[in-house]
Amino acid sequence: MLDNQKVIAVLEAIGAAVEAHKEYLTELDQPIGDSDHGINLARGFQAVSGRLPGMADADIGTIFKNVGMTLVSTVGGASGPLYGTAFMRMGMTVGNTQELSMDGFLKGLESAVEGVKQRGHSTVEEATMLDAMVPALEAMKAAAADGKDPKTVLEAGCQASWAGAEHTKDLVATKGRASYVGERGLGHQDPGATSFSYLLDAVRENL
Repeated sequence: MLDNQKVIAVLEAIGAAVEAHKEYLTELDQPIGDSDHGINLARGFQAVSGRLPGMADADIGTIFKNVGMTLVSTVGGASGPLYGTAFMRMGMTVGNTQELSMDGFLKGLESAVEGVKQRGHSTVEEATMLDAMVPALEAMKAAAADGKDPKTVLEAGCQASWAGAEHTKDLVATKGRASYVGERGLGHQDPGATSFSYLLDAVRENL
């Protein structure tokens, strides 16, 4: 179980991970996007970090919703609306709880995935962040159903997420800026799928 203080600490760790990898994420975005994915996402999580101390007494659902709204308002391009929607949907699903179980986290992530699908009008196999999110969710749900402990569940999710991000090299993007380059995007890993994988790594490492 995670209480609201631990959730805030994990969010801080996510921000640090994005900051640490922002140049690589931006490098991934150069051949197929606007060359700003890492920079934009880092700016958004810097804004989130600045607001987290004021959420110390908030319930977990409210924390996630505030994170989502902050990302929408501070991250440019498609990343802000997509990540913002993901966190807001998680917040709505988690609700006004002070403790988050693994089951609650997975239900929240499932809502986040559905939110991203709807906001981006996309699904898997289109070289987007969903190609990391969906396999991660499925792997974690399977591990949890097998009775695995939270650390093992998250490890399964991280492995599936990175495999999904790697798989985007073999896909022709049909959504977002990457769709403009068509087959010339083959061989390039999707930056959104990669950033999600870093986020999930940060959750696992700071559980």
